[in-house]
Amino acid sequence: MDVLITGANRGIGAALLADYRASGYAAQGTARNDPALLPLDVSDPASVRALAKSLGNTPLPLLVCNAGIYLDKGHDLTAGFAPDLWGETFAVNVTGVFLTIQALLPNIRAARGKIAIISSQMASQELAPGGSYIYRASKAAALNLGRNLATDLKSEGIAVGIYHPGWVQTDMGGESAAVTPQDAARGLRTRFDALSPATTGCFETWDGRAHPL
Repeated sequence: MDVLITGANRGIGAALLADYRASGYAAQGTARNDPALLPLDVSDPASVRALAKSLGNTPLPLLVCNAGIYLDKGHDLTAGFAPDLWGETFAVNVTGVFLTIQALLPNIRAARGKIAIISSQMASQELAPGGSYIYRASKAAALNLGRNLATDLKSEGIAVGIYHPGWVQTDMGGESAAVTPQDAARGLRTRFDALSPATTGCFETWDGRAHPL
């Protein structure tokens, strides 16, 4: 296996999986409920352990942590952002990223591979226009997680990159978004290819710009 992409049943994940496969890579994707993909619910530790067990000792050159949810879009500060949405969002967007990386680290180590975390420009502390507090906080936490993993894994030659995929025409981004999933996938692939121990911990956009933290 060359690449494993979580949340590959739709949107950016599906576009990345199709792009890698079209280029001849042995790429696999995961989803919670899609018989064509490997089963994985990143918020369920048992599901993560089951995926790791199914991979056995297979080396993994690239893990793309793409699975994510956005449950507070358009919420009002006065009445929105229910407590249960915080827990559900962080379970997928943050804890799920960590659990997946932790479980598959032996496979990544076997390949001296790379880890790509799909975050968002909404993680930025410098660019803070307000709203979407739950999603923004979860993506900021994913960014922080990635940068700290980059520090801890650098001595092993394992690079970790964090990426803003663009405002993409997906269920999450909406039809008026500026970037197609295919264009985002091609740009992200270029970023993943360029990722190395020298650039580990980077926070970049899909089209190659350094993103403000």
